[in-house]
Amino acid sequence: MRKIWLIFSQTATVALAILFVVTTLKPEWLPQTRGTSGTQVVELKQAVSSPGGETRSASYNEAVKRAVPAVVNVFTSKEVRSRHPLMSDPVFRHFFGDQLGDAQRSSGLGSGVIVSAKGYVLTNHHVVDSADEIEVALADGRKLKAKLVGSDPESDLAVLQLQGAGDSLPAITFGEDSNLRLGDVVLAIGNPFGVGQTVTMGIVSGLGRTPGINTFENFIQTDAAINPGNSGGALVDSNGNLVGVNTAIYSRAPGGASLGIGFAIPVSNVRMVMEQIISNGTVTRGWIGVEAQEITAELAESFKLPSTQGALIAGVIRGGPAEKGGVRPGDVLLLVEGKQVRDPSGMLNLVAALAPGRQATLRIRREQKELDLPIEVGRRPSQQKRR
Repeated sequence: MRKIWLIFSQTATVALAILFVVTTLKPEWLPQTRGTSGTQVVELKQAVSSPGGETRSASYNEAVKRAVPAVVNVFTSKEVRSRHPLMSDPVFRHFFGDQLGDAQRSSGLGSGVIVSAKGYVLTNHHVVDSADEIEVALADGRKLKAKLVGSDPESDLAVLQLQGAGDSLPAITFGEDSNLRLGDVVLAIGNPFGVGQTVTMGIVSGLGRTPGINTFENFIQTDAAINPGNSGGALVDSNGNLVGVNTAIYSRAPGGASLGIGFAIPVSNVRMVMEQIISNGTVTRGWIGVEAQEITAELAESFKLPSTQGALIAGVIRGGPAEKGGVRPGDVLLLVEGKQVRDPSGMLNLVAALAPGRQATLRIRREQKELDLPIEVGRRPSQQKRR
């Protein structure tokens, strides 16, 4: 028994010696299941750098770098005179006139887009409406005075021109809103709440929206965060090209914060208004002198119409182009110069695009018959503001 114990002791001693030598000189020969602190050792897989040395996932950095230099912050101010509480009394006003009341400065903020190297900046009409001082902060930190070239309340667009900016400003590249599809990625760039230039991402949620904000509407709807101060800023596609001008949001949140429903004016509409303002200071639109209403399912059944497409003529202005051309109340307008009328808003846009003074053909439905009526397009009464 003693002999067996000696053999076991010698074997254990030799095994411990071998383990000590291997642990000291060749530790990699041993299985590495746990560290010295008892925690499990996990083998990590390191990402392989790309040839350019980057390991980033998909990014819109290039699109942002292209568009951001052309997006500006717009600061406005105007004089507001507070009304004395006794000014409603005609006797008091007779003796003291309208001179009482304190004059104060009211400030506002918004965004804009440089559309020409010559210093033209596009923004919203409501951003600069009634402002007597306009200052624009560029992305490079410069602050320049701007004058209002002209504005169009009906589309809520305005054009400014920067003073003393030279002719080498970074102008944005115009895209094509006709190529936009539901689900396309878009980026909104502006100055929300005055925090500074900000980029938000979303998708195109809807096209051709008519929420009843402006007279002429064909909005792009997006869930990219748009907040107060973003108005007049750029909506760009994933390549950094301008596809719309951010204009409005739907919000029930305090302070008008974004709820994921924002609206932008398509760049095709923007271009038409902008070019006319720069050339003439005003926007000229076609007019035929009718009042139209939407065709509901009930009206379609009542008038025995095959569908709800078109615009029901509810009224015709006496002496206007439509009356002279033979249009009557109760007619359904189907086509304007061969283009389909889907609803009253679409009719308004199609007619507005016509050149005043030229002849246009309207196709109407009257008593189950379709007629083509030639009319001479009039000029829409202007609501322009110019300085």
